[in-house]
Amino acid sequence: MTATTELRSSKQLVEGLRGPFDLSSERKRETHNFRMDTKYVHFGMNGERLGTESYLLRIKYTPNARATGDADQYTCSELQLQSNGGPHITISELSHWAYSFNLMLSGADERKPLWGIPQDKFSNLTDDAGKLLPFTLRYAIYDTFIDFHSINDAFGRPMKYGKGIQDLREIGQRVVHPASFVEATIRFGTEIKPGSTFRNGEVTLELKGVSIVDGSPCALIGYDAGESGLKMVIPVSNDQDSFSAGGSQYKGDMYIDLATHWVRKATLDEYMVIETSTPDSTSKTYQYTVRHISLRMVD
Repeated sequence: MTATTELRSSKQLVEGLRGPFDLSSERKRETHNFRMDTKYVHFGMNGERLGTESYLLRIKYTPNARATGDADQYTCSELQLQSNGGPHITISELSHWAYSFNLMLSGADERKPLWGIPQDKFSNLTDDAGKLLPFTLRYAIYDTFIDFHSINDAFGRPMKYGKGIQDLREIGQRVVHPASFVEATIRFGTEIKPGSTFRNGEVTLELKGVSIVDGSPCALIGYDAGESGLKMVIPVSNDQDSFSAGGSQYKGDMYIDLATHWVRKATLDEYMVIETSTPDSTSKTYQYTVRHISLRMVD
């Protein structure tokens, strides 16, 4: 290849990458299957590794007929849990469980749970022996579904109000998402008390480039939630509560199919430090937790 040909090819490549790209269209209404792997690693503040949990979620999207006005349906094909490298536990209560998803439900009204995902379904989850799982694991399992839709739907779809991926047209372009600085109430039955909240930092989306996933050209979108904050009040006895406060930052990448506008692949990495105290305790405990998520379309 001559220098002139190489220069011409380089210019053509730059022109092709210059865009503009169109991420404003709604997704194709077609059935898809996804796999999401989540891993938590807990550390003491001295760097000692305290424990791990891993969650495997297999989930299927089925569109309803647009003319009916019904919400689209997601079905949990399988959810597995593994603690500290032990055996995998399949959560039977969630196998083939279906729910109607609605991105417009904010969870502010207790009668209408966040995005239509009922928390009651997670309040009595058991292990293979029929023993009730600890609260921390049941809440993490619920949060697995919230994480899936946060990536796949809250960040990965055009926004009707405010800046979103529809405003990203050129590589290097960056927007501030309307989820920025939003403080959401955390609820989980009676096991998390009022006053518990999670507050995002400045949430940004950036068109970082283009890539290919499973043979399909995709827009590579980076997201970053900035410096987020957490407060949780959890009852530990009839008249005592534990108080936790901490900070976190989560960020990741999404690969959005330029033809169908579906998320074909995504990642999330979160780093969180939490301080916990109880009224009768003179000392406080600290924990550093790292969380990694890998999401793939597996049709």
